[in-house]
Amino acid sequence: MPEEIEIDTDKLRETIDEEIERESGGLLRQIALTTALFAALAAIASLEAGGTVNEALVLKTEATRLQAEASDQWAYYQAKGLKATILEAQKNTWAAAGKAPPDELAADSGRYVEDQKKSREKAEAFEQQRDEKSAEADALLHRHHFFAEAVALLQVSIALGAVAALTRRRVVWIGSSLLGLAGLGLFAFAFVH
Repeated sequence: MPEEIEIDTDKLRETIDEEIERESGGLLRQIALTTALFAALAAIASLEAGGTVNEALVLKTEATRLQAEASDQWAYYQAKGLKATILEAQKNTWAAAGKAPPDELAADSGRYVEDQKKSREKAEAFEQQRDEKSAEADALLHRHHFFAEAVALLQVSIALGAVAALTRRRVVWIGSSLLGLAGLGLFAFAFVH
């Protein structure tokens, strides 16, 4: 019976393991670099998202304050209108009695009409400022959504990068990179927009 031939496979196994480690080491470095880049971009996009939404909230608060100011001016406008109407009724009462109304009624009536005109102008100015602040806040909220979506894409990209590193699958890393690039695109659009 022929003797079995022994082949030393330990050396071969070590050589194969070293080759696999060398090849996957390059992939791991690429995954680590892209994941770190996407993490940094996600942090910046997150700060921008938070900043834009905070600024939008401040502008909406300012718009609400301006609306209150406008409402106050409209209430003042109506009060002066009521006073002018009451004075007009008093003048008509004097005229119905066949007497001349006192001069102060005419002067007060003119003053109320002038006060009413000024109050209307102020109310309309407050409303215009309110509309400007509200529109600016809406634009910031729209921009915020792009930043938030960029953060979400970058976070998913980072998670896929971790999966790619664990499985050492290039196709998973490519998917991670594509999602990260999409997040980068949204981030750039929001930043420029």
